[in-house]
Amino acid sequence: MLDVLNNSLYKINNIMKSKIVWFTGLSGAGKTTLSNQLSKILKRKKYKVIRIDGDIFRKKNNVTRFSKKAIIENNVNIINYVDKIQYRYDYIIVSVISPLKKTRTFAFRKFKKKYYEILTKCNIKTLIKRDTKKLYEKARKGHVKNLIGFNSNIKYEKSNHRKIVINTAKYTEKQSINRLIKIIDNEKV
Repeated sequence: MLDVLNNSLYKINNIMKSKIVWFTGLSGAGKTTLSNQLSKILKRKKYKVIRIDGDIFRKKNNVTRFSKKAIIENNVNIINYVDKIQYRYDYIIVSVISPLKKTRTFAFRKFKKKYYEILTKCNIKTLIKRDTKKLYEKARKGHVKNLIGFNSNIKYEKSNHRKIVINTAKYTEKQSINRLIKIIDNEKV
């Protein structure tokens, strides 16, 4: 009985400590780059960190459609996964386009003060120039349909709740990370 009580207290204490850092934005805006850097820095500070990449999560779950329904299902699955594992980590870092306000609002309501939404953004010209995955090039040639923010019926919807906006065309990677660290690592939840 004492073991069960101690385990429950451990989970409660760690749930209260964990922070969910949700990177959102169009393809090429810097979600993966910034989330990787943030993860490395937090691990160097001896925090227990896991990073969840939306592309990898989608592929592991064999999600190949990009309809609104499929996007909502995939993002809700990520949120539910984060909910299951949150007591094990100090930080859970998610990088996923998550274009629909509905799913980000769901995450915000579920995780409350522990949820940090990071909107990575830059102009379309910069996105096309970066194009690390060659998605914009493929979309221009008609090989990729429904590239959100470029040739898709699905538009990126802005959140109504608090968020941190990082303009990756304006700020360097180092400036962006320093700003994020100041905010999320110094705030008590």
